[in-house]
Amino acid sequence: MKTSLIATVFTSVILMGCATGYQSQGLTGGFTETQLDINVWKVNFVGNGYTSGERAEDFAMLRSAEIALANGFTHFAFISSRTNIDTSSITSPSTSYTSSNANISGNNITGNAKTTTYGGNTYFISKPSANNTVMMFKGKPNINTITYDANFICTSLGLKYEITCNAPKK
Repeated sequence: MKTSLIATVFTSVILMGCATGYQSQGLTGGFTETQLDINVWKVNFVGNGYTSGERAEDFAMLRSAEIALANGFTHFAFISSRTNIDTSSITSPSTSYTSSNANISGNNITGNAKTTTYGGNTYFISKPSANNTVMMFKGKPNINTITYDANFICTSLGLKYEITCNAPKK
């Protein structure tokens, strides 16, 4: 039963063999957001084992820009920003095969046997995530922190990943 479950999970991971796309949270990862105040959102992106840390950070930033533009804001800044990599492992099932032969000569029996084992490999899977709390502004604020122009981020990261921002352009 346990071997069957591991084989199913292993097969699923192999079949999903590509990085998490720019999408809402699903089976292979994606983004989520929660509005915390009129101009504050928590934006998260979780990738699968084929997603780079850079891609996870970029997609969280791209989603922040989309949310800003969709809600009439032009700029945003990170109140907090955290990245993480969750690492897990999976070991494929192993199977052993034994072949043998025997020779009988009078009262003597001689022989040999060979056992070959397949599988039992351990694979490590790293899943990056980016978690940001984002404050949004109407116009470039005069504050002492890095602020981002939402239109510029949509254009820049959109070109990098060949994604069209789903927010209205002003």
